[in-house]
Amino acid sequence: MARGPLYQDGYSPQFSGHETFPLRHGWLKKAFDRVAETESMSENRVACWDEDAIARFGVGKNMVASMRHWAKAAGIVDEPTVNNARTTALGRLLFGAKGLDPYMEHPATLWLIHWQLAGHAEKTTWFWAFSHYPALTFERESLVKKLDRLAKDRSWSRVAQATLKNDVACFIRTYVARSPSGKVGHDDALESPLTELGLIKAIGKKDGFRFVRGPKSTLGDGVFAYALLDFWSRYSGAATLSFEAIAHAPGSPGRTFLFDENDIADRLAGLDELTSGALRWSETAGLKQVVRNASIEADAALVLLARDYDERTEREAA
Repeated sequence: MARGPLYQDGYSPQFSGHETFPLRHGWLKKAFDRVAETESMSENRVACWDEDAIARFGVGKNMVASMRHWAKAAGIVDEPTVNNARTTALGRLLFGAKGLDPYMEHPATLWLIHWQLAGHAEKTTWFWAFSHYPALTFERESLVKKLDRLAKDRSWSRVAQATLKNDVACFIRTYVARSPSGKVGHDDALESPLTELGLIKAIGKKDGFRFVRGPKSTLGDGVFAYALLDFWSRYSGAATLSFEAIAHAPGSPGRTFLFDENDIADRLAGLDELTSGALRWSETAGLKQVVRNASIEADAALVLLARDYDERTEREAA
């Protein structure tokens, strides 16, 4: 039986909100700044996304809605009530006054945004494609058909095929930049920053694509550890987490980052040093698992994340 959040009773699918626009360069920073500017107001949501936002952001009405969608999906801002928008700790770490990467120039930021989108079940197509799609290659139509079948099997109401087609198209454009000729073009590559990750490649002359499994040289250990802790917090409250879960469970780092088992094992072997012993890789008595020796709170997880940026600073200074 299939496991994971998508198969839980009460799960609410999401196939819209982006207005067909994939995430674009500069959008997260702009959205973060506007929410930060108005955060002192008791009810600021309207002030962030009202009609004035069209002139403020220099985009159309639908793009304003898309910017809001991506900022929330990426965990940069939150709307805890219907009237309030707030910046998050993650948003402040990246885009605040002393943010680590306000212009998204560091690959760690791109990997982190990908994790927020595809490692969490809120964006159904993103989560399902990385965690449940059974093959490495696919065609656009095959994704639509399988998602349509999933919606029917789960009895999700009001899921129109046109909506699924738009969502799949946006999903592909998030990770693959293609010109009408099928070749990657400079303007297309600028459209979504996540195309730089190389997670999905166009193949052949037809509308075909391939998930790119294997090592990810630009993915730092800090982002990996952050993702592991984030996944663990939602997967289990136990003090141990099995290798099987880390590598293969829906929403796991192995699934979301398209790692092979050897890639996962290499990453886990360095956890002890990275976390100063808070997390330890163990293969005792034939059990492959990570052992949590000490609790790592959300703030400490962000510190681990920040190490990837510190390493770059040190290399540049040298």
